[in-house]
Amino acid sequence: MSIFVRFFAWLLAAAVTFATLSPPSLRPHSDLGQDSEHALAFILVGLAFGLAYRNRRWAVAAAAVVLIGVLELMQFWAPGRHARLEDFVVDAGTACIGFALAAAADWVMTRFRASSALTG
Repeated sequence: MSIFVRFFAWLLAAAVTFATLSPPSLRPHSDLGQDSEHALAFILVGLAFGLAYRNRRWAVAAAAVVLIGVLELMQFWAPGRHARLEDFVVDAGTACIGFALAAAADWVMTRFRASSALTG
């Protein structure tokens, strides 16, 4: 199962990288607005990587924040794109929320398994 979660996490990271660095005409758009689109994308990235790399969650979260910063800086060289501090804050913050959600899901599942073992 872990290989599928890791594959999905990296596939999601590739999609977000493409959407971040591609020309604006190739980027998917929704009615959510730019900040909400960023928040949704990076919460999912954080959640996916948090579930994929449970044993190294802190290190992966720190690496994710650094790489999100690099991704934002790479927009200086992407035609039609622009790097903004606000985007970095939203992206890094919501990725960290995704990692926290992954940790909370692990905690809930651990508690559920422990209580099931005691009653079963």
